[in-house]
Amino acid sequence: MKKSENEDTAAQKTEVKMEPEVGEKREAPEPETAEETEAKRPKIEELETNKYAFTPGVIERGHIYFFYRPKVQHEEVHSMDDVGKLHVLLVPSSSESFSVYGESEQSKDVSGADADEMNLVARGADAAPAPESTTKDKKHFRLIIVGKKRLPDPEREKHAPIWATVIFVGDNLHDLEEKLGERTYETKTRGTRHTPPVRLAGRGVYATVNSQENVPSRNATHLGYHLSHPTELGDVQKALGIHIASSFVIQVKNPKAEAPASQRVGLPKSRRAIYSEDIMKHVFGRGEKGRSSIGLRFTNCNCIELLDHEGAELLLIPARTGTEGNDQSLGNGRGEALEEVSRSESEERVEQIFKELAFSKDRFPAEPLKGEWA
Repeated sequence: MKKSENEDTAAQKTEVKMEPEVGEKREAPEPETAEETEAKRPKIEELETNKYAFTPGVIERGHIYFFYRPKVQHEEVHSMDDVGKLHVLLVPSSSESFSVYGESEQSKDVSGADADEMNLVARGADAAPAPESTTKDKKHFRLIIVGKKRLPDPEREKHAPIWATVIFVGDNLHDLEEKLGERTYETKTRGTRHTPPVRLAGRGVYATVNSQENVPSRNATHLGYHLSHPTELGDVQKALGIHIASSFVIQVKNPKAEAPASQRVGLPKSRRAIYSEDIMKHVFGRGEKGRSSIGLRFTNCNCIELLDHEGAELLLIPARTGTEGNDQSLGNGRGEALEEVSRSESEERVEQIFKELAFSKDRFPAEPLKGEWA
């Protein structure tokens, strides 16, 4: 039977086109449209935005140390009048969490008060750092100097923020030891000058947490700490504003923002932090938020990277004191978890504290840990 013309035509349309033989002219593929090219391109802008977006939860945890340095030419300190500077040292922990119970203990059945305590610590475990190693001299750290030589007091100065500045960031603890040690130098007008070494006034654990609210403008970054040493406050800690447990809100200043003429605060431009263009755009909102030319004057600590720049200027706003206060500031039982870790580590001897910092104990007076000026 002969095929109809319609069938022949259909067969021609469905005929499979074979690849051209070698030597035959090949047809060039049609170029992609701009829309197709854009669709295939990685969404770099979106990735950068997500990287620096405000992320709720624990963004860092670790151990915190408080040091004060006497004024120049003051070999001994008898009161705040003799104190030159107050330093806060943050040593972030690894991703490993502290555990109150060993593996074998966790596998046992517990009930009653023990079960309640175990569940409580488990709720705040993401804020609990692992024990500090005493054999490593390479640890990431950042050293912060606190204005007014004292921490903000949530009990008496609820609305009195204090300036602070990140002055040293590194990974070699021996460099930090030299930074905090004694120094002797020459001046043209006063001759030889001597700066005594810092004194250790406190040690504990901390967590930095981003708290998300229903309204973005009410989001906040809290840093809460709980002392392991000392377990009771002395004159030194009270004078420096150090509590057994406390928290404050951290805000980071835009390095492009100038302080009002009436306020003589902040660093000169040459000493301020230099952030990447991505941070300036996606965190401070340059060209989009606040004063569009520079963005927001202050922002939450969306990502911990903001604190890893020397010259970063911070505003410490007093929040709450005590374990319950830390629970409110950090959320999810994290204040209780910090208390549990600090209680466990409070048995450590002073020598061990200096070992975990790779410091020579003989170089740094530790009497202030007992509340006594030195």
